[in-house]
Amino acid sequence: MSSPVTAQPARSALQATAEPAWVRLTLITLALAFLSLFLFVPLVAVFVEAFKKGWDVYIASIVEPDALSAVKLTLIAAGISVPLNLVFGVCAAWAIAKFDFRGKNLLLTLIDLPFSVSPVIAGLIYVLVFGLQGWFGEWLRDHDLKIIFAVPGIVLATVFVTFPFIARELIPLMQAQGSEQEEAARVLGANGWQIFWKVTLPNVKWALLYGVILCNARAMGEFGAVSVVSGHIRGSTNTLPLHIEILYNEYQFAAAFAVASLLAGLALVTLVLKYLVEQRVKHTLSSHGADDAAEGAPA
Repeated sequence: MSSPVTAQPARSALQATAEPAWVRLTLITLALAFLSLFLFVPLVAVFVEAFKKGWDVYIASIVEPDALSAVKLTLIAAGISVPLNLVFGVCAAWAIAKFDFRGKNLLLTLIDLPFSVSPVIAGLIYVLVFGLQGWFGEWLRDHDLKIIFAVPGIVLATVFVTFPFIARELIPLMQAQGSEQEEAARVLGANGWQIFWKVTLPNVKWALLYGVILCNARAMGEFGAVSVVSGHIRGSTNTLPLHIEILYNEYQFAAAFAVASLLAGLALVTLVLKYLVEQRVKHTLSSHGADDAAEGAPA
């Protein structure tokens, strides 16, 4: 039991290193005001404007053929790009975290490239490569293939902008876990596929799901790159964000906010799933930390 003589210096040290109460209160107030002004109020405004003209107008805006086509194309783009990034992210993370090879830092830099390049630039790159006047434009035209202003171009642009989300979630976790368990499984006779399914994948499953959730949200909400390669063909190459822009530019505000509420609802669901998975990732990391501490503790 600590005496008052020893407890008082401890409290003095804590008070000396902690911020004053008025500083903490000011920072918290500023943070809450910022979040309310730039996040909460716009989110509420979307739903208020969406239902402003009644439930019938809201439903009619969503089931309108062009809106349904935009929903379908958005799901197709996300449904193709997310699995592709899932495979790439797992392979890249496994290679980077478990092996040393020449060009490893270059691969890491390339994975981060979509974070530093504007999505509009990414769309323009695909137009320059696959457009009618691009590098492969003549060959694609001769073989009756169309990528730009069609679904393949939208999928390519979506894959590019969602490139890092899964790999970047897995790499730090797999590096922190090390390769001791895989090496032990190899010594016991497991082959590469068995090591992946029974050792590596169970250890990263929550981080993998976390990356998939973020990747899916980004794929459905992408605007810049898809806008460049889509051609804005109503009912054919418009995704949900593009359809919202068209409705808003045509002064159909109720319909624009009604469709926007679908994406806002997706964002809210994503936040809830992200929080739940984040808790499991933290639990996994803390479990590994406890195991490492137990192994390093003296007998």
